[in-house]
Amino acid sequence: LKMGKNYRNYGKTAKSPKRPFEKERLDQELMLLGQYGLRNKREVWRVQLTLAKIRKAARELLTLEETAPRRIFEGNALIRRMVRLGLLNENEKKLDFVLGLTLQKFLERRLQTKVFKKNMARSIHHARVLIRQRHIRVGRQIVNVPSFNVRVDSEKYIEFDPNSSLSNGKAGRVKRRNIAKKAKKTEAEGEDED
Repeated sequence: LKMGKNYRNYGKTAKSPKRPFEKERLDQELMLLGQYGLRNKREVWRVQLTLAKIRKAARELLTLEETAPRRIFEGNALIRRMVRLGLLNENEKKLDFVLGLTLQKFLERRLQTKVFKKNMARSIHHARVLIRQRHIRVGRQIVNVPSFNVRVDSEKYIEFDPNSSLSNGKAGRVKRRNIAKKAKKTEAEGEDED
């Protein structure tokens, strides 16, 4: 029995390392996991694959002549994207700087890291929980993906969602329960006095 063609467009988002037990790499990855509050090694590998693809594109463009229309067009597009994501500064608009990008620069741009650095969360892990529990919005959009890459222009719009119990929205379940308990207790005390 032959099924129809699968038209779903997907590919691998992460690439596992060729050598699974290199001590140096394992230690490095574990350090990154703790520093940026990542869930597993695949989150590191995903960023590494993205970085590798970007560097590959830059390397390929650098092999072309400086006046080649493809290098000018695609090179400018790549650099503009990196600047907009905050990976390159305004004065680093060259393909050579794209090759100098590091894993840490990418991880610094994650929403989870930004929420922690803005002192909205007590720890990097708390930041992840806040994002997953839909307390954080960027602009007018609630974002519940900790690995969301924050653009430079939307960085100043990271805030608590107005409907969140952490800003001044409706109180959370436990708080509401405690308020109800307290009200019952004072009501009971009021009846005792009568």
